[in-house]
Amino acid sequence: MIDKLKEYHFQLKHLTVIFMTVFAFQLIVSLINKSSMRAILGNAQEWYEKDSVEKTANLTTTSFELLLESVNPDVQKISPEQRAKIIKAFDILFTQQLFQRNTEKMCILVKRNDRIYAVDDGNTLFGLMFLNSPQARTVNASYGEGIQLFDKVSDGMISDEQIKSVVTNTRTFNTFVPMILRGEYVGAVYIEDTPNLSFMTSEIISNADQTSLIYLSLISLALLSMYFISSYTVKERDEAQKLLLAEHESNIKKQVINEKELAFTRRIYRTHHKAEKIVSFIRGDLAMLSPSNIDQIKYRVSKYANFVSRIIYDMKWYDPPIQTIRSPIFCTNINEVIGFIVNHIFLRSSRKSGTFEIEFVEGKDLPPVPINEFVIWEIIEPLVQNSIEHGNRPDIRVNIKTSFHPETGMPTISIRDNGVGILPDLLEPDENGVKKLFHENVSTKEASFQSVGYGCYIAFEMAKRCGWDINAVNFPEGGCEFTITIKN
Repeated sequence: MIDKLKEYHFQLKHLTVIFMTVFAFQLIVSLINKSSMRAILGNAQEWYEKDSVEKTANLTTTSFELLLESVNPDVQKISPEQRAKIIKAFDILFTQQLFQRNTEKMCILVKRNDRIYAVDDGNTLFGLMFLNSPQARTVNASYGEGIQLFDKVSDGMISDEQIKSVVTNTRTFNTFVPMILRGEYVGAVYIEDTPNLSFMTSEIISNADQTSLIYLSLISLALLSMYFISSYTVKERDEAQKLLLAEHESNIKKQVINEKELAFTRRIYRTHHKAEKIVSFIRGDLAMLSPSNIDQIKYRVSKYANFVSRIIYDMKWYDPPIQTIRSPIFCTNINEVIGFIVNHIFLRSSRKSGTFEIEFVEGKDLPPVPINEFVIWEIIEPLVQNSIEHGNRPDIRVNIKTSFHPETGMPTISIRDNGVGILPDLLEPDENGVKKLFHENVSTKEASFQSVGYGCYIAFEMAKRCGWDINAVNFPEGGCEFTITIKN
């Protein structure tokens, strides 16, 4: 019997393919049917919910209009008892809608003198409509979102006198019904409603899922015996793939570690070179120390020492923790950092060479940023150094400017020079949108191991870890500009 089964092994494989094909097609048909049913039910549910909310809001508006029109416009002729009854009727209308299960907010929005008032009680409504009393006008803070939406749709609602519904948070309907009093538009009834009829859709989809599950289970039971034949082979294949992937993962990890260590070594060389220069500044300051300048020397030496301490800390890590770069504990004044770099690093060096000039224009109202000030130092310094070294002119002038843009809420830092500019091919973006200038080992200098092609790269990488953007452009009249957009 076993030998006979072996004779039909090839035919059983074909039969398995047939059953798998049938199973796959049934599964696809089931998913398509389920998706179509969900889309149809979703659209029908959304339409019904919107129609239900708008009908309720329209009915409420009509009730308010009839009640308001029934009130004698001559308030002086209304007795206190009648006024109390009218206010009570208003309160009932306001309260009845809030008794609805899905209604969350309800008020009347009236625009007077370029100001929108949200009224949700009868006394305020009576005072606003008939007494025109400023003391009766109130703005309820809980209707802030509704007031903003009303301000956007009010013009269109006035022109076509149509109900406006704005959907927020996927299922919340913000409905505005224009309120016409004695032929004039006076405002709108606002209702925030979150109807939920998803249980009907869920029940129908659940029944469809059960039917599909039963059918697919029957096919699965028929295929289980056939799948058992090839399970052993598949298991061996998976084991081989697992070993291959493990070996490949190990090789990738080694490659990543080597690349990080190489980048770490280059960064250490660069920071070590900076540290040497800073230490020479410290020696110079100590040599100039006197009772008259002790506070200035103390301030500069403290900054220098902290920067050297940061360099030593960086030597411990080729991938420093993010909390050492940006954290709420940092509150850095960008203008102060840039001013210190310009006055006590570059201009201090320029007094020795005199081959370049730097002008720094401080922007006003720049908010502090949660970034380590020495990380900002590592971003700004190489970009300024790049403008000085690659300007290829004897009279290089670098203009640094900070500014704050209220429309975006983001400060920017601009570093512009009057040099020959950046080679056009270095400004070409790669497939990730990063310009070649910010790639590692890209430079117009002669290549060497030390730090060629690393300044702009490290500035770009540090800025990216800060959540900032850096861009570089050339100008037709000559020179280039680095722009740093501070997004945090």
